[in-house]
Amino acid sequence: MADLESQRSLSGLWVLGNNQLVDEWKRQGVQLFSRDPDPSRLTQRSADFHKLLLKIQGLPPSPDRSQLELAVRFNAGVFSVAQAQTERAQSLLTEGLHRALGVAGGAGDPSSEVSSLWGPTLRAVADGHLEVGALRLLCLQWAVWLSSNRLTHIQELRGELSSLSVRLSALEEEEERKRSLSASDHEPPRLVADPLRLTELLDVCTVVARGAEWLSDGRPADALSELQRAFSLPAPRDVLAQAHVLSGRCLADTGRPQMALLCFMRAMETEPHCVSALHRSTEVYRQLGNTAALVEGLRLLNTALRLPPPAAAPSLTAEVSPLSAPLLLGSPALGGLLSAPPAPSVQRRLALSCVLHGRVSEGVELYLDLLAALQSDPQHAVPPGWVQAPPPLQAPPPLQAPPPLQAPPRGAELYLEAAAALLLAGRGPDCWALCDEVLSATLDLLPQRLTLGDPSEDRDRDPLDVVLWAGSAHLLQAHCQAALEDWKQAVTCYTRCINLTGKVCFKTHGPPPPSGAPCGRPGAGLRSLQALKGLSLAGRGVSFTQRGQLREALRDLQLSALVAPGGVGAGLWLGEVLWRLDRRREAASCWERSLAAGSPAETLPLYLQEPRSSPSLDPSVLRSRVQSLTQT
Repeated sequence: MADLESQRSLSGLWVLGNNQLVDEWKRQGVQLFSRDPDPSRLTQRSADFHKLLLKIQGLPPSPDRSQLELAVRFNAGVFSVAQAQTERAQSLLTEGLHRALGVAGGAGDPSSEVSSLWGPTLRAVADGHLEVGALRLLCLQWAVWLSSNRLTHIQELRGELSSLSVRLSALEEEEERKRSLSASDHEPPRLVADPLRLTELLDVCTVVARGAEWLSDGRPADALSELQRAFSLPAPRDVLAQAHVLSGRCLADTGRPQMALLCFMRAMETEPHCVSALHRSTEVYRQLGNTAALVEGLRLLNTALRLPPPAAAPSLTAEVSPLSAPLLLGSPALGGLLSAPPAPSVQRRLALSCVLHGRVSEGVELYLDLLAALQSDPQHAVPPGWVQAPPPLQAPPPLQAPPPLQAPPRGAELYLEAAAALLLAGRGPDCWALCDEVLSATLDLLPQRLTLGDPSEDRDRDPLDVVLWAGSAHLLQAHCQAALEDWKQAVTCYTRCINLTGKVCFKTHGPPPPSGAPCGRPGAGLRSLQALKGLSLAGRGVSFTQRGQLREALRDLQLSALVAPGGVGAGLWLGEVLWRLDRRREAASCWERSLAAGSPAETLPLYLQEPRSSPSLDPSVLRSRVQSLTQT
């Protein structure tokens, strides 16, 4: 009898200790769905509940203490999940199932999968005093599986989980009724998270996670149907916004861009800082060819990415819990679908879009702001593969030693884009200075000779990229000289570019890739190299034409047409040289082909596109020449 009274006294102390820990946690004010709970508090509370659980387990399991043990086990498991310690939480659950089975007189195979233990356990505790505790652990099991992206396990128990909320609600009400009728003043063990509210959160998060998985698997129609369920369930705003974004992705993938835009708009109305909705909107605008909306969307996205996320508003009525929707929705599939590029990448895309669509001055300022930001803040978030930008234009000292080839200076591409934009804006000296920075950074990396494409050699495109960067810098400097009509210096710069491209040799096995083939290695590098060589030959040919060296001009322009066919400017100047050499039939044929040619199917980098600053020929004059020739 004394032992029994002692155990009851211990049980009372343990209930008191559990409730004190719960009250202390709730007083700290960590709100439900909070974005950033303090890790140190989570760690401390987790350790406290685990210590209490060890004390309770020091005595053999009994019906009197089992409810307390299940409650403390639930609390300890919640904090383990909150710290992403799913294996520890699963161990708590598995052990709890075996102990509950032992108390209820059931039997389970210790070596069986945990999912197969739930059926026997729930049947053994049905209609007993342990049922509510077991259902709370089932809620915790759901959280463990969802946070570790084990959706198949959740599907295996879909019957039990679908009725979990209703069963828990009925049992909680029954327990509350019994306590109100009882004369006992003993308090029940409290919980750090309301299982009913947690079940609601788990339900909608599972719908979103499953929709994301199906969308990633190429099943947008099934994913869209599943995601529609989320809008009829209780859910926090950020989860609803994610469901809207994913629904928009499904609609975009099934050829309904306008409806996709409507979903993205609803996502931003639900969660104003939903940058993934802004990002996906710009992708749809790009597909639709809506230039004005694309530029405006990129501008808004660039601004949003540079603002800190809004702090969660405090709520006096929100249930306090260490679990949150971002913690439960951490699957790689969902993260990839909802990701947004970093702010520097968006600003670069915005600058490029402005330049390509006639807003050259605005694009130039964006490029220069980006270069200045990357230089002034070494910790500035930069896309993978980028490097710290060289010093600004105002005082260009030598560039710091570039990184080794394993991490090539991808900032060179940004510099070249900015240089091309400056050239378009008529700022030749600034363009030249940026190109000098690229040349100094790549000087020690240029190979004497480069052979690519041999499958027996394990090579990548890094050495070729260095050649392309240096060659593009020489090309832009040649364009600068051409804009100044310094044809002698232009020929020199174009020749430097041609000599660099001559260092590269491709070993091909089989036919070359078709023009519409996806860009890959080395296909993309070969096409860029062809464009670089074609532009430099065409530019030198035009320069020779201006100097009256028509034979040299004809040679270079013909080579340009062979290396990079489809260049409109090169074709027109080739016809002009032929006309001046009195080969007028050939000139007319060349002009007709060039004037009828459309835009190239493959978009090249800004610095590898035909220059707008070079001397141009009036198409109407050329057409009149062709017409007069055909009439004779």
